[in-house]
Amino acid sequence: MLKQFLILSCLAMSTAVLPAADNIKVGEVASLTGKEAAFGQSSHKGTLLAIEELNAAGGALGRQFELLTEDNQSKAGESATAAKKLISRDKVAALLGEVASSRSREMAPIAQNMKIPMISPSSTNPTVTEIGNYIFRVCFIDPFQGTVLAKFALGTLHAKRVAVLTSVSSAYSVGLAKYFKETFAANGGTIAIEQKFSEGDKDFRAQLTAIKAASVDAIFVPGYYTEAALITKQARELDLSIPLFGGDGWEAPQLIEIGGKAVEGVYYSTHYSPENQTPAVVAFVKKFQARWNGEIPDAMAALGYDSALVLADAITRAGGTEGAKLRDMIAATKDFVGVTGKTTIDAQRNASKSAVIITVKDGRFQFVQSVAP
Repeated sequence: MLKQFLILSCLAMSTAVLPAADNIKVGEVASLTGKEAAFGQSSHKGTLLAIEELNAAGGALGRQFELLTEDNQSKAGESATAAKKLISRDKVAALLGEVASSRSREMAPIAQNMKIPMISPSSTNPTVTEIGNYIFRVCFIDPFQGTVLAKFALGTLHAKRVAVLTSVSSAYSVGLAKYFKETFAANGGTIAIEQKFSEGDKDFRAQLTAIKAASVDAIFVPGYYTEAALITKQARELDLSIPLFGGDGWEAPQLIEIGGKAVEGVYYSTHYSPENQTPAVVAFVKKFQARWNGEIPDAMAALGYDSALVLADAITRAGGTEGAKLRDMIAATKDFVGVTGKTTIDAQRNASKSAVIITVKDGRFQFVQSVAP
């Protein structure tokens, strides 16, 4: 506990910038503690690295950036409270966050009503940006991710009959399951059985026993890394040796820490791979490791980094931080080159991006293939 407290204390203190009346205040809402802390901490590290680099290069418009970070503890309801505080009390010019779609949906109405632009690094559920014209994201959305995973299951895994195990308490999980099932069935696949669980569940043996009886070729789990790891372990204990796969919610070191050898050979889709040898990725990985004690940046870190840079670019083009003009400049983002590829914001305020497929091999994440939109 002491070690965790010290780590989180360092993270919180590292966001501090010397007070100045003309700083550009940017609010960040992240899950620094709680069940999805791996996501929030990773995204925060990427965001903070970008802010530090921007300030070292002079900031924007002759002003420094000040990152104000609120921890929602991975709890429902906390993101809305944090967003209200950042906007009303701290007077931030924009919000970055959240990572999870459900928590972004809590923040978005606050930002929209107060006319403060909000950029989510990695919330993939389509309904997030549908909340209003001040809400953006720098990641692909689930209709694309669901299509990628369905085609991967059919073309690479050669799976004709698939089980789907969905978290009914997660907007991300329900949405991704929907788009996967539609594409999989439209291309000749069969959803042989569907089972459900809720966030925080730890025992999945009943669902997996039913899946085993259905004689499927693979299991699709559109959820987050904690449940994905436990589900995989329990599947192997039940002698289910078929492939398990999921979406970007699986990406965290904890997938391997919790799952151990059981997660060898699983697959998931995500937004970038640190193994990519493009100059932007190579440079980012080197800088991230230098800043964070050799840690290899995952997709959440890369998207956090890109979200801050996209915002800074829009502020520069807007010539200030006035809400409506800044909103217009974010909306006008085109071919912005970041770590996760080129970002162009479309008419629905989403980003058209490529996806990558990752597998676990020899206890580490390895790149399999890239899929363009």
